[in-house]
Amino acid sequence: MTIDFESSRAFDERDTLLGFLAHYREELIDKSNGLTDEQARLTSVPPSDLNLMGLIRHMAEVERHWFRRILVNEAVPSIWSDEAHPTGDIDGDFHVTATDTLSESLAQLRTEITIADANIANFGLDAMAIRESRPGTGIPNLRWILVHMIEEYARHCGHADLIRECIDGVKGD
Repeated sequence: MTIDFESSRAFDERDTLLGFLAHYREELIDKSNGLTDEQARLTSVPPSDLNLMGLIRHMAEVERHWFRRILVNEAVPSIWSDEAHPTGDIDGDFHVTATDTLSESLAQLRTEITIADANIANFGLDAMAIRESRPGTGIPNLRWILVHMIEEYARHCGHADLIRECIDGVKGD
């Protein structure tokens, strides 16, 4: 669902939340349009090692975490990061290598979004997830997860705007 900000003010709560989530998902993906793998790996604000490919990979991990592990308790491993990952890098999603590609990163994000959307379709906004994210944090309902994901994407889209502008001068919305 793509949100039309001029006509969306009468949407119900679910459509509003899903619309904003879809909007920010696409915004992040669009930040990488036209970039080479090398450009997508560029860091632009030293000493930070943040880069567009890493942000895309991070959001694939976040989608997997909230909509597979937490919402439906699916036992899926991390894609690129955590202590159990072969590299042992808890931030491996952000730490791209010379062999990582933008197309593979985008494909993984799109896969996680497709699975997430299928899982979301099975729950009402007040439905409780199956497990908590971290011990002692409580079990969230779907509404909380959607708001959290909108916040997560919005924050990282801001990062992506700045990184992209440093790469080639392209400015975000």
